[in-house]
Amino acid sequence: MVFSVILAGGTGNRMGNTDKPKQFLTIKNKPIIIHTIEKFMSEPHFEKIIVLSPSMWIDHTKRIISKYIGESDKITVIAGGDTRNETIMNSIDYIEKNYTLDDDTIIVTHDSVRPFLTHRIIKENIDAAKKHGACDTVIPATDTIVESTDANVISAIPERKNMYQGQTPQSFKAKQLRDIYRSLTDDEKNILTDAAKILVLKGHNVHLVNGETYNIKITYPYDLKIARSLLEDEEND
Repeated sequence: MVFSVILAGGTGNRMGNTDKPKQFLTIKNKPIIIHTIEKFMSEPHFEKIIVLSPSMWIDHTKRIISKYIGESDKITVIAGGDTRNETIMNSIDYIEKNYTLDDDTIIVTHDSVRPFLTHRIIKENIDAAKKHGACDTVIPATDTIVESTDANVISAIPERKNMYQGQTPQSFKAKQLRDIYRSLTDDEKNILTDAAKILVLKGHNVHLVNGETYNIKITYPYDLKIARSLLEDEEND
């Protein structure tokens, strides 16, 4: 079985002075998270769409889903964890309790504030996770990447042709991801930046799926302006 896991557990502090997490801000008359959920609702591949929300926002999340999408047995809202990866583990626990978690169970994890993913990206994530066990959506880096280990001077400048910018979805065989995560030490968990690194730390291959430059993550106020422009372009196509 294949499950969509929409990560809406963040509080959006970088968005600035707002009274709600960024996933609930409105663009083109809908909360951002609704635009994202709708992309997955139109796909036939998913057994369930699991939305993980901050505990204090679960009721709000359910209300806006009911308002904009309607009642649907395909969507469930549960609490996220203290970290991104604990949130993903909560989704796997939900699958294990309510469905069958086996070696072929796939999760497609996606940021709730990336509403511009495409059907191609979703399909290629599912195919790559089934074939390779794990995949990450990326685009080639267009700027030179500069590394500094002390935030004062350059320690390295990697070759740009080998650099990619990570996006989401990131997709995995759920049981394998959980088992590897449980094998990590606390120190290893503390250096995780995303779920793909769980596998990389233990020497597992993570396949690359081509993303899109417009598959942006809405993080800062400026991103809201870009998102509104992109939605207008979608309507005019």
